[in-house]
Amino acid sequence: MKLGIVGSGMIVGEFLSFIHEIKDIQLIHISGTQRSEEKLKQIVEQYGFERYSTNYEQLLNDRHVDTIYIALPNHLHFEFAKRALQHHKHVIIEKPMTSTYQEALFLQKIAMENHLFLWEAITNQYLPHYQYIKDHLHEIGNIKIVQCHFCQYSSRYQKFLEGDILPVFDYTKSGGALMDINIYNIHFVVGLFGEPQDIHYYPCIEHHIDTSGVLVLQYPHFQCVCIGAKDCQSPSFNTIQGEKGYFYVDTPSSFIKTVEWVNHDGTSIQTDHQHQHVMYAEMQAFVDMYQNQDYQRCYEMLKHSLTVCKVQTIARRKAGILFPADQVSSL
Repeated sequence: MKLGIVGSGMIVGEFLSFIHEIKDIQLIHISGTQRSEEKLKQIVEQYGFERYSTNYEQLLNDRHVDTIYIALPNHLHFEFAKRALQHHKHVIIEKPMTSTYQEALFLQKIAMENHLFLWEAITNQYLPHYQYIKDHLHEIGNIKIVQCHFCQYSSRYQKFLEGDILPVFDYTKSGGALMDINIYNIHFVVGLFGEPQDIHYYPCIEHHIDTSGVLVLQYPHFQCVCIGAKDCQSPSFNTIQGEKGYFYVDTPSSFIKTVEWVNHDGTSIQTDHQHQHVMYAEMQAFVDMYQNQDYQRCYEMLKHSLTVCKVQTIARRKAGILFPADQVSSL
């Protein structure tokens, strides 16, 4: 995989901190804005990129790059991904995939028509402990209640209250707690149980954006509650309760360090801690799909991402949280 990256923010730093551990990724080109040029130069020198640019068009036209990783604010995901796919590049998009379900459908259409890979970089779907839950889910009997609780006080929240609105709290940039925090919970649940039959979101709104909120997903035989907050903090956890036992995860749904499986007879099993970077598993999976030309698995995961995007779009719109992308009548 000959990789180009657009963006130079914190998530790019996280990505580059471990990517050398995955063979078959070549760092070719990183692109950003003129404002970030000095940072781009430092990244090129530190991580061994062949070049950088301050114009996305140069990255798009770089014939040595076959895959572009889009690590930009949420509202830019769709347009940058669309242009990359139109230039016949494979695409990795940071979560959340797009601002709306309609945008995600449009990207899926381009990718599949042109036989291109399109992945959403979402950690939990590829973690070994998440797969462990999927493999053993049937053993706790009929599911009754699911809870996902991810509350993390944002270092940007105080600035937001003071009127300095950064992208994560900006409704014009597709921000908010649902898109940043609760999106992990939606992925966690949809990956296990599929699309819910009904969706309701009860947010705390400040300056037109949800700083926290409670998402209720209704399934035919059980209820699920997903809580996500950036304006307050408490221990994060996830529980899946069945008639014969339950799974308990004592970390946010984004990285799932351990899983405890408790049966009603009092016996329990606890998995080991993970030692790799939380983004390692997803990136290794993307490389494996790329190397094996496994479009079937890619498009299965893409279908999952579209369902998640559909859930967040319905939830937001029902709650009255509208982005500029929601006003676009056609693509």
